[in-house]
Amino acid sequence: MEEKKKNFGITVKKEENFSEWFSQVVFKANLADNRYGLQGFIVHREWGMRILRKIYELLEKEVEKDNHDPVLFPIAIPEKFFTKEKEHVEGFAPEVFWITKAGEHELAEQFALRPTSETAFYSMYALWIRSWKDLPFKRYQSRICVYRNESQTKPFLRGREFLFFETHCAFRTHEEALEQIKKDMEILKKVAEEKLFIPFVFLRRPKWDKFAGAEDTYAADCVMPDGKVSQIGTTHDLGQRFSKAFDVTFKDRDMKEKHAWLTCFGPGIWRLMAAVIAIHGDDQGLVLPSSIAPYHCVIVPIYFKGKEDIVEKHAKIVESTLSKAGFKVFGDYNKEETPGFKFNKWELFGVPLRIEIGPRDVESGKVVIARRSDRAKTEVSIEDLAEAVKKQLEENDRIIKEKSLRYHVIHEARNFEEVKELVKKGGFIRAPFCGIDEACEQCAEKLQELTGLKVRGITLNEKPCENDEKCIICGKKAKYIVWLAKAY
Repeated sequence: MEEKKKNFGITVKKEENFSEWFSQVVFKANLADNRYGLQGFIVHREWGMRILRKIYELLEKEVEKDNHDPVLFPIAIPEKFFTKEKEHVEGFAPEVFWITKAGEHELAEQFALRPTSETAFYSMYALWIRSWKDLPFKRYQSRICVYRNESQTKPFLRGREFLFFETHCAFRTHEEALEQIKKDMEILKKVAEEKLFIPFVFLRRPKWDKFAGAEDTYAADCVMPDGKVSQIGTTHDLGQRFSKAFDVTFKDRDMKEKHAWLTCFGPGIWRLMAAVIAIHGDDQGLVLPSSIAPYHCVIVPIYFKGKEDIVEKHAKIVESTLSKAGFKVFGDYNKEETPGFKFNKWELFGVPLRIEIGPRDVESGKVVIARRSDRAKTEVSIEDLAEAVKKQLEENDRIIKEKSLRYHVIHEARNFEEVKELVKKGGFIRAPFCGIDEACEQCAEKLQELTGLKVRGITLNEKPCENDEKCIICGKKAKYIVWLAKAY
């Protein structure tokens, strides 16, 4: 027990050493263990999987409300699929894991471990879609893994195997496809912003940074505590590139054979998890929104010698009452651990509310509720407990949401000198730039070389510059005010 206590708890301050703090929370809160022995492949642990399943459930609910049906594709992708869309294969080729042997025998056709699923989906859409009556055709797959040969890895930020969620849609017209892009953005907003309280901005990526094979990529970036941004989701306008490569056609109303317009949407399961850990967590550990907390509240009996039974009996009545009221409750009746140890343990795990019950509480008919977000305590009567828990969960969420905005920093700069001064402050910098098409990639590369900043893109309603703004790198007339940031 003493050794367990010695190694328990977070030993660094979040604001002093964010990277180490993040690693300790991931490990000590039973989110993941990266000691599997193969770089980039982690074991997702019990508490982490409970949270991840909740995130998946939120996304599944929203896409099914938008008429997506679930499917499950093989992990193996035939080599011949990759060669059909040139830009796509060139973009992913360096990261693909190839399976070439079975035992001692060379395979007749090697296949890839799924790095993403466009080629798999559209090979089947070519068989399934026949008429305009089949459209729109919306499918998704969830709770899967993808595989990419990343050189630098960190749990929930970058891995060689990581959890994935994706939708793939086919439409009769490009206009309908673009409407789906907007719906994808709204779905991510409902989950990431309204349920997980992650502030973010959607940006149209520069042409040199779009998804391989897409016409345009729209990505959601959030600011992490170290000032870097993390991409928590993307939606892609694939145009007709993949439908032409895979012959995804339909007979239209005019009886002419036409290629479908395609979109795909990928909320970043790992990145959403990382953002929840990083943005909401504190020096004690996780701080979880009620929407993804495995337990809404944990009951900690305060045992006194000779009164253990009456306290525990009372605690179990409280547990039953709250469970019947629809709350997810855990009673911690382990007599080998002190109340103080339990307080610290459940704070590390981020449970929104803690209910303390001791002999005096039994006598008075009251309990103490402690909020995780600000550690404030409130005494309430047993008769009012269910309503009090509901209100305290709402207040806990409100505080989490309010605190989350402290990292979402947006600076404005007019020239390169101002940009250099703002880099050290972290967050986003908005500055004039020559453009976001391929011709401006050299300016972006020079900017990154000089400052570490990447051009993240422009907002969806960003209008071309009308004044005399100059590109911060080449000095030519600026086309847009772009968003810059250091990124994971």
